[in-house]
Amino acid sequence: MTTSDKQEWVTEGLHAHYAQRLRVDEMLYDSNTEHQRLKVFQNGQFGRILTLDDVVQTTEGDNFIYHEMLTHVPILAHGNAKRVLIIGGGDGGMAREALRHTSVEHVTMVEIDAGVVDFSKEYLPMLSDGAFDDPRLNLVINDGALFMKENTEKFDVIIVDSTDPIGPGEVLFTDTFYGHAARSLTEDGIIVTQNGVPFMQGDELTGTLRAFQALFADASCYLASVPTYAGGPMAFGWGSHSDKARLVSLEDLEARFAAAGFDTGYYNPEVHKAAFALPNYVKKLFP
Repeated sequence: MTTSDKQEWVTEGLHAHYAQRLRVDEMLYDSNTEHQRLKVFQNGQFGRILTLDDVVQTTEGDNFIYHEMLTHVPILAHGNAKRVLIIGGGDGGMAREALRHTSVEHVTMVEIDAGVVDFSKEYLPMLSDGAFDDPRLNLVINDGALFMKENTEKFDVIIVDSTDPIGPGEVLFTDTFYGHAARSLTEDGIIVTQNGVPFMQGDELTGTLRAFQALFADASCYLASVPTYAGGPMAFGWGSHSDKARLVSLEDLEARFAAAGFDTGYYNPEVHKAAFALPNYVKKLFP
């Protein structure tokens, strides 16, 4: 038996005909919650990795790409976002990035599983980086779809940081959920969504875009490459009651980003604009 044979590996079986494996250098946490099986383990390339039912959710090494692109793109495109709603995001990374904007006055984060929040604070504190202690954050433990159905508040930006449309995350990809979200946006509000890797999960993006085209004046998507979300670049759905946010100029984005006054690892205004340039195989997924 070789040394590699003795190593423990986590195999992600999200796709029917394709899988990735990540070596477990040290298992730090492995437990079943009410909703799913949670693991946190150490990996030599990506640092600490969080999986739900063996599907990678986030890693210490590359989470900044995903979190920056789902927060800074809509917040800076909006230009005056005061109230942000995050559906999911129990590891705190999305709240971390949203709260870097001092112009954001209030962030509501709705997470279905309190266990995700609790162990993320203990095992992945670098992801939230103090976000859970920020007085602007209101953490709500509730089903995101139920919260959205009953919500009466208005938000400038809604970020749907969901798992893939299996298990508890499935309801966050329905027309009904998106309809409630559209009602919860301000006049110039923006919703962005996690829509998987379109090369492997094209139906997921098509379904979201079909709903968005019926609900919003501007419906599209943008892309970013996150190494551990394997199979090509990831798609983020984009919906807004106004088309002006997506058309914001590079010069305005540069001014807003400079005024925000923080550094990023992936996001910049040029990447922001370029992310909406879509390859043909993605364009063909539009309904």
